[in-house]
Amino acid sequence: MTLNGGGVEPPRRATGLSELDRVCGGGLVPGSALLVGGDPGIGKSTLLLQAVAALATGGARCAYVSGEEAVDQVRLRARRLGLSNSPVMLATATDLRDIVASLEGPQAPDVVVIDSIQTMFVDSLDSAPGTVAQVRACAQELIRLAKRRGFVLLLVGHVTKEGVIAGPRVLEHMVDTVLYFEGDRGHQFRILRAVKNRFGATDEIGVFEMTDVGLVEVANPSALFLAERRGNVAGSCVFAGIEGTRPMLVEIQALVAPSAMGTPRRAVVGWDTGRLSMVLAVLDARCGLALSGNDVYLNVAGGLRIGEPAADLAVAAALVSSATGQPMAADTVVFGEVGLSGEVRAVSQPDQRVKEAAKLGFAQAVVPRRKAKTPLAAAPLTVRAVGHLQDVVALFQGGRSERAT
Repeated sequence: MTLNGGGVEPPRRATGLSELDRVCGGGLVPGSALLVGGDPGIGKSTLLLQAVAALATGGARCAYVSGEEAVDQVRLRARRLGLSNSPVMLATATDLRDIVASLEGPQAPDVVVIDSIQTMFVDSLDSAPGTVAQVRACAQELIRLAKRRGFVLLLVGHVTKEGVIAGPRVLEHMVDTVLYFEGDRGHQFRILRAVKNRFGATDEIGVFEMTDVGLVEVANPSALFLAERRGNVAGSCVFAGIEGTRPMLVEIQALVAPSAMGTPRRAVVGWDTGRLSMVLAVLDARCGLALSGNDVYLNVAGGLRIGEPAADLAVAAALVSSATGQPMAADTVVFGEVGLSGEVRAVSQPDQRVKEAAKLGFAQAVVPRRKAKTPLAAAPLTVRAVGHLQDVVALFQGGRSERAT
């Protein structure tokens, strides 16, 4: 056997939810095991019930096994979501022996949902359901059965107060795909993020909106995240980011205010607190802006959490805008990584970021200066290339930033 030997692309089963298919790499692969984690009440069961209902309506044999709710409770949710007519097989069980016996039948389902893996138990073990031994044994038996019979296994996993999936860490190694369902209860948006995927790209995201009739897919997240944005407000900046393979524009809001306490307050929502401290230190040491004695509040609007360093420059621009009282031009997007010496470093996929901004009507982009001779791909907007954080500060002090096209 060699790497260039004959083989075929694993078949995909479309769920009918394009955002879920995107995160999974194009659909569900028969014989694969997926683990879906998220905070209580975030919508994990709703998402999977909608997915199996769509699959069953399309002709797939789907089974939904609940260890937390009675069959009537699942039916009530299905009725509320308008899915009552979907031919999904329902069962309430926690004994793994009974579940395996049902799935071993002559008409095994194509897709199986286990909600949740922490409620399952093997009677050969003395420990209680949810313990490390029980979760490992139940998951191993179900995954082995799924790969042998060729059905898609969807496991719902509880999370701890730290936000990681409860149980043994080996559980995430055993499955083929690990998905986290994220969201702020104060916002209607929900983010499905792949942190592991043996059949597709990691860090891919799908965006949903929680409504009274279930989860609705968001085809254009950038427009939705910017829908309530007000232009010409000091402390606001639009960041052109990349989530997986998808360019996404979000508003970053900053407020710099005098501190009434000896220790200034730092409050961050949607970004890394340590990264904010670094950007503030660089603005202080390299640009002469004394912000360390002020209270600083930073928020990523819409409930999205940003993890890439490319947001450094947008955060710095929002901070400088708030500190000087000068708003960033409403038709401008910003992206770039900031180094400790104040230099602005290049980031990945700048062309996709600029194209997404142009598609949404933005006229300017503040980007890192490229050392290479190849410029950004032609786009119907003005590109301002900056090499140091002082160039961004100059934009709010009447100075000029170097330009490139």
